[in-house]
Amino acid sequence: MRLLLGMSAALLVTTGLTPAAAAESPPVRETAWVETGTDHDHDGKIDRVAADIARPATGGRVPVILDVSPYYACCGRGNEAQKKTYDPDGTPRQFPLFYDNYFVPRGYAVVLADVGGTNRSSGCFDDVGSGNAVVDWLNGRAKAFDAPEGGRPVRAEWATGDVGAIGKSQDGATAIGMAVSGIRGLKTIVPIEGVADNYAQLVANGAPLATPEHTGSAFTYNERAAGLCQPFEADLKERMGTNGDYNAYWRSVNYVPKPVRASVLIAQGFGDSVVAPNQFAAYWAALGRTGTPRKAWLSQAGHVDPFDLQRSEWVATLGRWFDRWLKGVRNGVEDEPAVHLETAPDRWTDVRSWPPATAPVTLRGSGTATVVDDPAAGREDWAAGVSAARFTGAPLPAAVRIAGSPSVTVTVSSDKPAARLGVALVDYGPADVRNTANYGSGTKNLTTTSCWGESRPGDSACFLDTAADVVGVDHRIVAAGWADLGHHASLRHGEPLVPGRAYSMTFTLSALDHVVPAGHRLGLLLGGTDGQLFDPALPVLGDTLTFDLARTSVTLGLTKPEH
Repeated sequence: MRLLLGMSAALLVTTGLTPAAAAESPPVRETAWVETGTDHDHDGKIDRVAADIARPATGGRVPVILDVSPYYACCGRGNEAQKKTYDPDGTPRQFPLFYDNYFVPRGYAVVLADVGGTNRSSGCFDDVGSGNAVVDWLNGRAKAFDAPEGGRPVRAEWATGDVGAIGKSQDGATAIGMAVSGIRGLKTIVPIEGVADNYAQLVANGAPLATPEHTGSAFTYNERAAGLCQPFEADLKERMGTNGDYNAYWRSVNYVPKPVRASVLIAQGFGDSVVAPNQFAAYWAALGRTGTPRKAWLSQAGHVDPFDLQRSEWVATLGRWFDRWLKGVRNGVEDEPAVHLETAPDRWTDVRSWPPATAPVTLRGSGTATVVDDPAAGREDWAAGVSAARFTGAPLPAAVRIAGSPSVTVTVSSDKPAARLGVALVDYGPADVRNTANYGSGTKNLTTTSCWGESRPGDSACFLDTAADVVGVDHRIVAAGWADLGHHASLRHGEPLVPGRAYSMTFTLSALDHVVPAGHRLGLLLGGTDGQLFDPALPVLGDTLTFDLARTSVTLGLTKPEH
């Protein structure tokens, strides 16, 4: 079954197009190779970013929806892993996702730009620099050509210069970085499951999550860049360091405390294990402190685009958001409730703010517990009683809502001079939940499709429908956090541990918004290396941990469920 959700005549009229004109004038599809002003691959030539463009053939200047990604050739976009395709002459054919199908007929241009060194771009992985170069070109401040080398100059005379950057995961992180750069012309960003603090993404409170060779984006490089960009990548890894210290490099790529010069529509899943929701929570709070226009879509799913959660509602919201910030339409979208929140699978509500006002409640243990660190065991194994300590509270007399970022204090000693810590907050009790354990998305593809905009040969506007992937469970890990105990005093400088000495360390767990039903118990799991998270190639520490449970606690923000 195909459910066609394309353009109505009324919508066409509002953008200055008519159904006949749309049919007679197919979108222009072309590529501009934009100079970045850098030579990251040291080939003696200015790097060029390939910007593939779909735009109306008529109708004057239009604003631009921009997705800057390294994944258009290596991995694809969306849950169908769509890649860019090209005609034999190099003209762009398939644009992944629905943005071109839906928005070009509505008076927008869509530009999909390859990060430096990926797909058809030269240079190396400078995602923010790549995106900013395209914005500069759209505003007449940078040069572009109709070929990857040489070629004739190309100008964006069809563009108003107003740009909205959108994208999921790495693409969303790029949009966030572009916004804090202050690039002129970037009016709004829509980061979906995007990273705002790169240190928190790659280092957990002093504990590197991967070996140096697994921390970069070299797997996305084209064949040319894979060779030329090795010095670039080596320099990057040297600046990151390998000891987990929060250094000058990590400060430069922590976008949370920096002012944002664009409005922000952000999406995050509380079940996301790829980009943990603490990324969203810290960034959202910072936007609020500076009064940045903001709106959020928050789900209980994993690493998922809202397009695969509430398709029609998300597309409508995107349309109104871009109309407001790129076309200046006073549609009131910024005055609506700021947060669209999923409280249970497919149960949504609108709230004015997040997190809600809560009362702090502390859960603590008693006695001591000894754990032998087992890098092969992950937090789901801990919940099954493998290689972890645990304490739980009493059954809850009434349902409670936990919202925000829990804080945990762990007091522990190690028999070795180094130790990793893992902590997980668990809701014990039967429930039907989205299936997000072990990096699950909490969604599943159906066999039906729905269509969003205009299809073109080789570029369908129709996508597989999705539904919630719901499972029955007897427990659910609702928040987690990790740390290197040697960084107990400061993230800036780690230190060797004195074997047998007890150290206390406080850090936050991943953000959550979770309703615990009456009769359930809340518990805390305490372990070492988390086999679900840490790179198995990291050194095995071989330590035994002794937890002082009486001096170990978690503080939660609790309130009554609203619905």
